[in-house]
Amino acid sequence: MADRAVSEEASMAGHATKLASIPASDNTVWADASPLLEAACRGLRDGELIHGDNFNLFAAMSALEIMDPKMDSGIVCRYYSIEEAIENGAAPIPISLESTIDVQCTIDIMDHLLACEAAWHKGHSLAQTVFSCIYLLRLDRTASHALLHSYCRVIRTTCKAVVSVVSDARTHEEEDLFTMTYGLPLNGDGDEKCLSMLNAVEETISRQLRACKATSSKRRVSEDLEPLQSNTNLEEGLCKALLCRLRFRKHFFHVLTCMKRPQGRGLELARKHIASCILELESILKSAEFLRFCSDEFCEDDIEDKTTASGREPIGFDATLNSRLSAPTPPRAIKILSWKKAVEYFVKLLHDLDVMCSYSLDPHLESLLRFVVQFQKSQPDLVARAHLQLLLVQDGKLYGRDPIFAVITKAAALPEATKNHDIQKNEYIVQLGQLVVNLLKILCTNVAWQRRKLGKILQDWRVIYVQLELAFRNEFGEVSSSSNAENICMKIFQHILIWVEEQTYWIACRFLILGFELDLYSASEYCMVYWYLYAVLIKLAEKTHLKTAFSYDTAKRKGKKKRDSPKDLARESRIPPAVLFLQCYICLAEGLTMMLAALRNEIMVLQSPSPFNTEQEKFVQHFELLQRACIPDHVSYPSFKESTTQARFSTLVMYNYFKDAQRIAKEVKSSFSNDPDRLAELRRLEQVAEHNSVALNLICRVGALDPSLKVSFEFSHHPFFATAIVRRS
Repeated sequence: MADRAVSEEASMAGHATKLASIPASDNTVWADASPLLEAACRGLRDGELIHGDNFNLFAAMSALEIMDPKMDSGIVCRYYSIEEAIENGAAPIPISLESTIDVQCTIDIMDHLLACEAAWHKGHSLAQTVFSCIYLLRLDRTASHALLHSYCRVIRTTCKAVVSVVSDARTHEEEDLFTMTYGLPLNGDGDEKCLSMLNAVEETISRQLRACKATSSKRRVSEDLEPLQSNTNLEEGLCKALLCRLRFRKHFFHVLTCMKRPQGRGLELARKHIASCILELESILKSAEFLRFCSDEFCEDDIEDKTTASGREPIGFDATLNSRLSAPTPPRAIKILSWKKAVEYFVKLLHDLDVMCSYSLDPHLESLLRFVVQFQKSQPDLVARAHLQLLLVQDGKLYGRDPIFAVITKAAALPEATKNHDIQKNEYIVQLGQLVVNLLKILCTNVAWQRRKLGKILQDWRVIYVQLELAFRNEFGEVSSSSNAENICMKIFQHILIWVEEQTYWIACRFLILGFELDLYSASEYCMVYWYLYAVLIKLAEKTHLKTAFSYDTAKRKGKKKRDSPKDLARESRIPPAVLFLQCYICLAEGLTMMLAALRNEIMVLQSPSPFNTEQEKFVQHFELLQRACIPDHVSYPSFKESTTQARFSTLVMYNYFKDAQRIAKEVKSSFSNDPDRLAELRRLEQVAEHNSVALNLICRVGALDPSLKVSFEFSHHPFFATAIVRRS
């Protein structure tokens, strides 16, 4: 049978190579195959391929690959130059001789530019989004149109500021297209005066709005002020629509400017401008109904996909005009975000920036890391993360003010006086400081990029630990040497080494947890993941406890007490709240490991033998970076199998890890009464522990071998600790 199958495959392969390709000539007629492909997609099942006389697997593999729209610039152009587009009336000045239409079209241009800007922030190229506006490409032409000119100028200046922030933070590595300007006119003479121009236009429109609201007596006084447009019934609504758009632009530019001030000095003022931006965006949304009412092309059905509030197509845009400035790739038209989604994007961006501005700039690294991890849960976009990185790391210092060595000594629970010690000049201490800076930058990247980078720097942290240990041992001798016990360098050495190990295990823990956020683990792999997480958490708790003990010992010596009081002894023997918090994680990780192992051993569920990978190969794939760095030591696939092979439900009932997690979570809550994030996390852990404890008891009561018993896992209560769901079929 095997020989026959091989022979058939060889025959088919030979037949495929003999098939003639379709010759193309001048008379060849090309047809759109999209309907055929869509029908095939609906009809094909998983694993099936289309095979025809002129189309086979070899031909499919040799076909041209159409990539993501962000990477495809498009070649087909309506106009081949800006001048040609202008000559053909694509961007007229004035937009219309009818003043009402001119104002309405200007508002449409503003709205479409907002949608283009949001699409650019999302990763599309600047050439195909914001600079698809012909007015921006030839800004000098708009000088006679004060409203359009001031708005386009502030848009250009804003884009330049955003490119600068993202380039300085170097987060654009995630989105290579973001900072590419393709030779576009991003810089211009007089851009520094963009706000004064905008303010002058805003003041004029404000006066026109006040004039149209005035009483008849006041209206006679204002007769010298020319109205915005000719239709008196629309004057007030159009003035309001313009003002909220101009004011949003002004405040948003102020936000970007304030946030770039060194050492976070502009954060408080930035928050005020953020609040104003959000209010103006609300006014912009409210203006949509009025603008749609004014539009002759109003259609309720497709308004959600429109890039303008009025629903009209904007004048003066051509997305294909700059395609030749982009990378030479196959034609692909991009889809600009709708106007509503663009407003939603900016609201979210502003909320993310507000969270950042409200941070207290805590010099404690542990608090900072918790803040960044919490901030990342809202899935901030590139621009917000770039601002966060620039806030955290400025001129090689934390917040641009705290030297990294001072941050390390504080994190390592060393006395305040040690932050100026000469040991900071040691080359390995300098390298450690650079690792801390790199860690902060990595934590500001997107989740996928972050996990990849965290896995790679683990080895660097492990190496720096070994180098520090060797360097200090060579200089000061063995740690246990009594002659150096009181030496300040020895204290710094001991504290920093413990902290480096603690931080290394924190990074490893973060690396494993991000795998859940990215859905990298299948249900059949949960057992090994929780087992490895348990091993890492044990070491993390151990190092955290050791650091706390060293800190307490240093404080006690500083107090120079001759004899320990019973109260001091009780305090010393008490487990610190931070360690108890980790102990909660440990109990849940161990409980889930043993429950999943027992399910595999007794019910034979959650086993998915793959024809491509053995379980050991999956273990290596998931934990190779941790294994290379020996995190933790002596952890391997054989030790995983040894720990889980004998797991049984009868043993789990006798020692219920989930009940321990519940108990610890309840006990430690009082220690975090002033920390709402930790309290919320403890409540989530308590829920997972409670549900899993009930599920475990139910499985044991019904009987693990009951064929009607169905067990599944979901993340309904916690992002990375699963909850068991037990059902009867």
